[in-house]
Amino acid sequence: MSTSTVHGSSFLEYCMDEVKKHFAGISKILFIPYARPGGISYDEYTKIVRKALTQINIEVVGIHELTNIQTEISEYKGIYIGGGNTFLLTKSLYENGLIPLIHDGVISKGVRYMGSSAGTNVACATINNTNDMPIVYPPSFDALTLIPFNINPHYLDPDLNSTHMGETRETRIHEFHSQSSIPVLGLREGSWLRIEGDEIMLGGGMAARLFEQNKEAREISNSIDLKYLLKAH
Repeated sequence: MSTSTVHGSSFLEYCMDEVKKHFAGISKILFIPYARPGGISYDEYTKIVRKALTQINIEVVGIHELTNIQTEISEYKGIYIGGGNTFLLTKSLYENGLIPLIHDGVISKGVRYMGSSAGTNVACATINNTNDMPIVYPPSFDALTLIPFNINPHYLDPDLNSTHMGETRETRIHEFHSQSSIPVLGLREGSWLRIEGDEIMLGGGMAARLFEQNKEAREISNSIDLKYLLKAH
């Protein structure tokens, strides 16, 4: 998901039907609050997620509440990583040895993964397309690589009426492509991707903007046009 909350709605409210479908048959999930939006505590963040998912009868356990992360993580068939600071999140995932555990769980064991904002960034090949400030220094920008492309959450189109002369989001992604060939999908607010096996669906009713090295950026509204992104690049 590009975000966990859209204007005028509560946490995950706008996509709750999709969340319920995604975690169908799973009564308890593991929440990873490491991104700490606004610097809130792990307990505070977990409480927000717990309150939201109680509405669809899903129990939420914060990973910080586990006694032994390395062994107990295997008990969960669903994982949600929320938004906040992507650099802090990535550093914490590495420090706790979670990169290989989550990757293997999702790719090899069928664990259901859900991410929003920073949690979406770390599902990608790298975190190079996050919008966040590097408040800490992770050991690597390589992420979970659950998908072989990158996503730019909260993608913003240029405001043609603005007199601000700073860089646009599109400009920054082009700068990334001067150094890397990884495709980047700009995901607008209220949008999400549902990926299962070799199927990918764009949800939320809005087009996404696809950036590829040495190509013109283009609008994508048909999920069929996204399928080739799941192939290795």
